[in-house]
Amino acid sequence: MDLSELQADDRPPTPVGPADWAAAEAWLGLRLPGDFKALLADHGPVLVGGRIEIEAPIAGTDRLDYAAWIRDLKHESRRASRELPPHRPPAFHPAPGGLLPWGSSNGGGLSLFWDTSVSDDPDRWTVVLCEQLCHRCPEQVSPWLSYDLTVSAFLETVLLDCLPLPGGGVLGPLPLTVHHRGAPEAGPWTAPPVRQLSTEERETALRTGTGVDALGLLAPPPTVPYLGEDLTWERLFEQLGTRLPSDWLVLMRRYGAGCWGEWASFNPPLAEGERGLLGLVRWRTSTYREHRARFPDRHPLAVWPEPGGFLPFATTIDNDALGWLTAGDPDSWPVVVQPRHAEQGPPLEGSSTEILLEWTRGRLDVEGLPGLDPDDDPFDFAEFEPWAVPPGR
Repeated sequence: MDLSELQADDRPPTPVGPADWAAAEAWLGLRLPGDFKALLADHGPVLVGGRIEIEAPIAGTDRLDYAAWIRDLKHESRRASRELPPHRPPAFHPAPGGLLPWGSSNGGGLSLFWDTSVSDDPDRWTVVLCEQLCHRCPEQVSPWLSYDLTVSAFLETVLLDCLPLPGGGVLGPLPLTVHHRGAPEAGPWTAPPVRQLSTEERETALRTGTGVDALGLLAPPPTVPYLGEDLTWERLFEQLGTRLPSDWLVLMRRYGAGCWGEWASFNPPLAEGERGLLGLVRWRTSTYREHRARFPDRHPLAVWPEPGGFLPFATTIDNDALGWLTAGDPDSWPVVVQPRHAEQGPPLEGSSTEILLEWTRGRLDVEGLPGLDPDDDPFDFAEFEPWAVPPGR
């Protein structure tokens, strides 16, 4: 199999640097198949046949990191395995003989792995596929299917012929095209740093600790939190018409604006305009009122400044909102998720910081805040990406 034999699609190619296989293999602790590395030697990450995305260890500011891609593919496949027979996931690398990701389908749905238990020689590893959408089948079937094919043989087959899928469909034949999925600022890939925590610190982070101190062990806060530069706290309270829960103020002063777990985003509270907390509140409450007027059964909440009204403080990548129900003293306000694509659920137990901590620990799984699989390591997903200070500030 040689990707140069395929026709490049009509999108302009994106320049990429060479894949850093040595760094990836050192991080993984094993060698990767020679034919696979040769396949991508002159291409970097590619989309084959308009369907199969193949990842490679390159860096770029506008693409998912190679390590995060491997982490997420294992996570998605673990969750799919819990929902379908035999209701338990297989072993994944770094477990001995565990499955190791190498590709996925464009738009999701299929995850592709090597079966490293086949041989000590990586050139003999065969392909295993997980179809996450098998839960839509009339009969519950296992999402997993093994093929006695190397990656090169697998790709050649789905391009020229087809292979069965676990849910009863087929994959292929695919168009004989290749699209280069590089990044304009691609460069050398570096393995993620290993955090060194004592057993006591891990126990504090995952079980016994509370508040921002426990969060700090899971996801270290930025040196200088970004809060915004237009308002004071008192001016914010004045414009909102209320003070805000003290635990949330402590959280924001420690972390500032940013995104938790690549999922939940907190706007800068002291910034004016659309990017600040005030802008978020105005937009979400106005939109909710419009939707409530048209679909009252699906939008049962009162909205701030209505009595007990919903006051948002964060959003998710699925356009859900997290906020308070403003009844009584701010420190007793319950937190609720206002889902974008589901029915409204009840308030959650705990303050905003306690809920964030439990979710980051992987012990909370509710609509709008999807949890971790029991086999996921929370430290692999506990991340806070702070907002950058705007230029000139």
